[in-house]
Amino acid sequence: MNHIISVLVENKAGVLAKISGLFSRRGFNIESLAVGPTENKKISRITILVNAEKQGIEQVIKQLYKLINVLKIQELDPSNIVERELVLVKVSTNAKNRAEILEVVNIFRANIVDVAKKSLLIEITGTTSKIKAFTDLLDTYGIIEIIRTGKIACSRGNKKD
Repeated sequence: MNHIISVLVENKAGVLAKISGLFSRRGFNIESLAVGPTENKKISRITILVNAEKQGIEQVIKQLYKLINVLKIQELDPSNIVERELVLVKVSTNAKNRAEILEVVNIFRANIVDVAKKSLLIEITGTTSKIKAFTDLLDTYGIIEIIRTGKIACSRGNKKD
């Protein structure tokens, strides 16, 4: 089962290594990891997607709280979040299929960020399912390369809700 964990930490060197090491020692593979500063430059948010049993995640969360630089941990409810991922897709093109690919790009509200003679570099932001649908369509043209940022997520509503 996939779990999305949001961890607020002090923005200091080595904190990410300690957190990822904790998951590794417990035998969990991190499916997605995104890190960045929050509205407070002294605090970073780490968003972790991990596939594990509920009991295992509960143990890891308890151990995370023991780390000195961890300020707050929240397991996000998938039914009450906004989630996004940024993906760059380099797709093979030619004179015959370029218009078709541009149509797919427009339908998915993606952006062309680089044009070359035999390829397009496309940027798309969205949910995992949107990105999968997009890449499935582009796969027929020949995907050269895919680069993903990792999932970010935020609970819906106000912090006080």
